Amino acid sequence: MFEHALSLSVADAIADATLEKGRAEGFQPLTVAVLDDGGRLKVLKRADGSSVLRPEIAMGKAFGALSLGMGGRELARRSQKMPGFMNALSDLAGGLAVPVPGGVLVKSAEGRILGAVGVTGDLSDNDEICAVHAIQAAGLVADTGDPA
Repeated sequence: MFEHALSLSVADAIADATLEKGRAEGFQPLTVAVLDDGGRLKVLKRADGSSVLRPEIAMGKAFGALSLGMGGRELARRSQKMPGFMNALSDLAGGLAVPVPGGVLVKSAEGRILGAVGVTGDLSDNDEICAVHAIQAAGLVADTGDPA
């Protein structure tokens, strides 16, 4: 069922589980974006009290991960090592690539990229915790950019 595409029902479940995890942990209000493997928005949910630019940041975290096929943690490391390249990536993406933790690839058990989740609202590490929890709860594999 999950091997070829990220369905709307699964994307919606991931978004809901992300927000639920944030509430359970007492994090700041979160915004979550779930993109399919082509970078198209499947689901965007913004918790009450989430600030104005959070949807764009969440989409940017997810889009950045999809753009280079690696999680936000690796993008952040590369941003430190290759700032010129990351600036060019941002320019090419129209400002839509945000290279920080909280952008997590969604993969099948076989390793195929199905999409990405971007979460923002709290510390990037906490955003990532919520995304990983939700992706795994959906029976899929979360790739943060760190080795498993």
